[in-house]
Parts: sequence; C-alpha cells; structure tokens
Amino acid sequence: QVQLVESGGGLVQPGGSLRLSCVASGSISRIYTMGWYRQAPGKQREWVADILRGGSINYADSVKGRFTISRGNAENTVYLAMNNLKPEDTAVYYCFADLVTAVRRSYWGQGTQVTVSS
Repeated sequence: QVQLVESGGGLVQPGGSLRLSCVASGSISRIYTMGWYRQAPGKQREWVADILRGGSINYADSVKGRFTISRGNAENTVYLAMNNLKPEDTAVYYCFADLVTAVRRSYWGQGTQVTVSS
C-alpha cells in the first residue's frame, strides 16, 4: 500500500517562507511525476506545481517566481519551498504522485495546512 505523507505547514506572516515536504512510501516500482495541489476554503482544488521524472518543472502562474519545487536525492521525496507568501496562498496543500505499483495511478497525501496571516 502506498502512502504520501506531507509535513512543514503552519502559520506564517505575509512575506514569510515555509518549506513543505512529501515522502512516498510502499511497494513502489517507479515514480513518474510528483507535485502539489492546494485547496482554499470554499474553492476548488488547484494545481500548484509538479516535477517530472526527467526533471521538467512546471508552476502555476500564481506562484511562479515565489515557489520552488524540487526532488530529494531519493526519488520518493518532493519539496515545495514557498517564499514571499501572501494571504491568498492560505490553503490546505496536498502532495500527489503519479507512480507504479502493480499498476500506474495517482496517489494523494492527507494535506497540510498553510495559513498566511498577520
């Protein structure tokens, strides 16, 4: 069974920084894409950033230049460094992974709360 576990959320003032981490565990034979979505109260879940197996990186326009996604030395880990945070970044952040166990499918973490407020 595959699990994705996020950590690193919290409360930060506008202009501050946080770093989220996500670790995938289980009987994983290959990971293709890992990334992040977020969901603010009363809004739909939105894509934030992802990083592909070959190293290609993509960002939503709303976070470009402020957020940086990266993979750890172990390919089952992904990070999201968030700088210059704004109140509109407040949301639950979910890690996802497109990976192969017996079949190829996507998995999600349980989410970590990020609150940007003074």
